[in-house]
Amino acid sequence: MPPPPLTQRSEQLADLLARTALADQGAFAELYRMTSAQLYGVALRILRDTPAAEEVLQEAYVSVWHHAAGYRAAKSQPLTWLTTIVRNRCLDQLRRRQIDTIPLARQADDGDEPEMDFPSDAPTPVDMLMAGAESRSVRTCVEALEGGQKQAIALAFYQGLSHAELAQHLRQPLGTVKSWIRRGLDRLRECLDQSGYVH
Repeated sequence: MPPPPLTQRSEQLADLLARTALADQGAFAELYRMTSAQLYGVALRILRDTPAAEEVLQEAYVSVWHHAAGYRAAKSQPLTWLTTIVRNRCLDQLRRRQIDTIPLARQADDGDEPEMDFPSDAPTPVDMLMAGAESRSVRTCVEALEGGQKQAIALAFYQGLSHAELAQHLRQPLGTVKSWIRRGLDRLRECLDQSGYVH
């Protein structure tokens, strides 16, 4: 049975996903603004833990940025597709919690990954983030972020790094990196809302 016709909002979300698949940073920012509150609510209902829900939400949007081309309007509504990503991330989080409660013989895996360095002559993730921010309001909001927040968000979206990988690369405590991501995304959303951003 084919899915029901797209509503006006669903059509807008589908268009934003299509443009996100083409690395349109402005479209991605608008997609985040329109859906993050609802998806955060989904994560919070499943996990019942605010920091965990915020972490899952950030990971979900990183996944959306990298896999937006996988969305198929013929198979599901945009918000259903996004909600499924968040729900799956939540289930992964719950499974990790269960694994963490089991005593393990070795705990040193986290330190085994090599440090990731980027070529000095290549554009930095921050440069890429700014280059993709075609809208003046998006560019202004990104520029307003603090250095750590801007770098962490750029690395997360353009290199697909996890929180643990970000902490290792930036040589910062995991809690600090999570805070940068959370506050940076909150500031972006607030700034875009205040600017009346429409892409």
